[in-house]
Amino acid sequence: MLISIDHHSGVPVYRQLMDQVKFHIASGLLKPGDELPSTRVLSAQLGVNPMTISRSYSFLEKEQVVERRRGMRLVVRALGAGEARSNKLDQLRRSLASAVTIARQCGIENAEAVSVFKELLQAPEASDGRDR
Repeated sequence: MLISIDHHSGVPVYRQLMDQVKFHIASGLLKPGDELPSTRVLSAQLGVNPMTISRSYSFLEKEQVVERRRGMRLVVRALGAGEARSNKLDQLRRSLASAVTIARQCGIENAEAVSVFKELLQAPEASDGRDR
């Protein structure tokens, strides 16, 4: 599981971790039944306090994204088809929110912004807009 933390983003570390785990689940990188790294292991990998990892995991558990199984680490909870689709759409909405803000701040008309989005969707390989 690839997690990266940006200590300068203004977003709390526990929230960054939660968002990235949810994204990995929505994208299919993490599948139902997959185990999450232990608090101690992930804490060492990311260089953050174990309590921060524990807090993220607790919130993910409360949101029923993951579940504890006796004798195992936290595992990704199985989702129904409708719930999985809803999670994917939520991820897309979150990603597009900053694009909407930019379009509004730049005074780009809705139709033109939608046109740009459609253009990017139809490109042979989805591009994030950066040169590679």
